[in-house]
Amino acid sequence: MFRTYAIDLWGFGDTAKVPNRYSLDKQVDLLDGFLKEIGIAKTALVGHGLGAIVVMMYAAQNPDWVDRLMAIGFPVENDWSKARPEALTPTGLASWLLNGSPAHETARGEAVKADLRAIQFSLEQLKDLDILDLSRSVRAACLWVYGQNDPTIDLDLAKNSTIMPEHVHQIIFDGSGHFPMLDEPSKFNRLMADFLALSSGESPQNLQLKEEWKRRIR
Repeated sequence: MFRTYAIDLWGFGDTAKVPNRYSLDKQVDLLDGFLKEIGIAKTALVGHGLGAIVVMMYAAQNPDWVDRLMAIGFPVENDWSKARPEALTPTGLASWLLNGSPAHETARGEAVKADLRAIQFSLEQLKDLDILDLSRSVRAACLWVYGQNDPTIDLDLAKNSTIMPEHVHQIIFDGSGHFPMLDEPSKFNRLMADFLALSSGESPQNLQLKEEWKRRIR
């Protein structure tokens, strides 16, 4: 049994829309303050998209507090110039990354709550961030999870073993886009449960998309 907390970053979801809190450092401070307030001294972190970058930054700055982390859709490059310009708005971003399936409707409702300024400022800050250097500075064992059809990720680059840090294990969901937890929920939930069940300090290297999971969700 696990206790899970979901945090909205500043400018997203139901948080206050205050532009002076939109920097990556302020997002890391938000996570740090939350963990200290509830008294968690050692944790497994899970982040998606921008959240994946925030948890990686937090882990790099607080190595003794992070046991392991899962980064979903963690970008290996910070060039969003290939994205359609209309995608860089809350509604456009939701249309670009989500489909019309019922499983995506809740996420669509949450996505459009985002402050456009938070999206724009985050992307501007990413231009100055050395993402691969960040990933190498994290001591905790990492699991990177991708959807095969995620339009925000260059999978050829992500699968390049010459640039991937040794402590990183990678799993790709063949039938997913940017939201594998919505596109293949049974398979994702089993992976998440196995990830959380790892013993403290145990590497996610042995985790894999097992064949029996596929049989269970057919």
